[in-house]
Amino acid sequence: MKKLRWGLLSTAHINRRLIPAIWASQRSELLAVASRDIQRATEYASQWNIPLAFGPYEAMLDSQEIDAVYVGLPNHLHAPWSVRALKSGKHVLCEKPIALSVEELNEMEMASRDSGKVLAEALMYQYHPQTQMVLDFLKSGKIGRVLHTLGIFTFKHSRDNDYRLLPDQGGGSLWDIGIYPISFTRAIFQRLPDQVHGTEIQGATGVDMSFWGELLYTANQGSSQFFCSFETPYTTSMVIFGETGRIEVPRPFTGMQEAAQIFVYDVEGKQTVVSVENKDPYLCEIEGFEAAVFGEKPLTVTLAHSRDHILIINALRRSSQTGHSVHLAG
Repeated sequence: MKKLRWGLLSTAHINRRLIPAIWASQRSELLAVASRDIQRATEYASQWNIPLAFGPYEAMLDSQEIDAVYVGLPNHLHAPWSVRALKSGKHVLCEKPIALSVEELNEMEMASRDSGKVLAEALMYQYHPQTQMVLDFLKSGKIGRVLHTLGIFTFKHSRDNDYRLLPDQGGGSLWDIGIYPISFTRAIFQRLPDQVHGTEIQGATGVDMSFWGELLYTANQGSSQFFCSFETPYTTSMVIFGETGRIEVPRPFTGMQEAAQIFVYDVEGKQTVVSVENKDPYLCEIEGFEAAVFGEKPLTVTLAHSRDHILIINALRRSSQTGHSVHLAG
């Protein structure tokens, strides 16, 4: 296989990020798009210069022209259509969250194992050199033992009729953007927290419009806090506090293709600015996925990581609903 032939499962808004990345990669080509409405698929294919358009999703999945599928459907459809794609012999890059329950992920993992095809959660920022550099700094002891992390991801939601506002479709700020600081913290501590506590503000449709979370890593003597929201303008930040310094990442999840910088502070507060390659994180993700498909390198975001993301988010949701902390196996 000289190039990975991609198909887009749906005409979702997020596709606009993946399409240029697939075009930019030397080992991928964008060949098809599928929509439940063939006219919509045809118009979309024309708009984005995609060679093939399919009507029902199944038609593209059954095509021998496609090697890999990007699933950008609403959250509640990630698991069933990823399973269908895997069983059709396609590699799958599934938008985050990869699933809404561990049971769903187990079914997806089984389909991946049985088919021999790669399944990955699309958390593009983890493939970017900036994230890898932060993790390398921590591993080398640059700020000593990590004591606490603080993550923020917010944006002002303004789109009506969006699945993000529908509880039965896996909506809410926690699933949509809270997963970013949660997954970064998981990468830092490399394990599940021992205990979590969550608080939310619900909107008119019943989803969490804002969410505050606390994760306690008792065995590590560490902790984490995060805030995600659809109710305040765009803000991202990740701060990591260690025994001998701290690391601040102003653009930890998005925007690093424009200005990737890390600020490192030593024990006396002296700042060092570290510049990072301004590379498209979606291209990094595509290249990481290719490497896994071609058997060159394991995925940066493994299914074990994805399972922990799901366990943490569902524990936080239970905590918010009951008003009590939830304990997890560390």
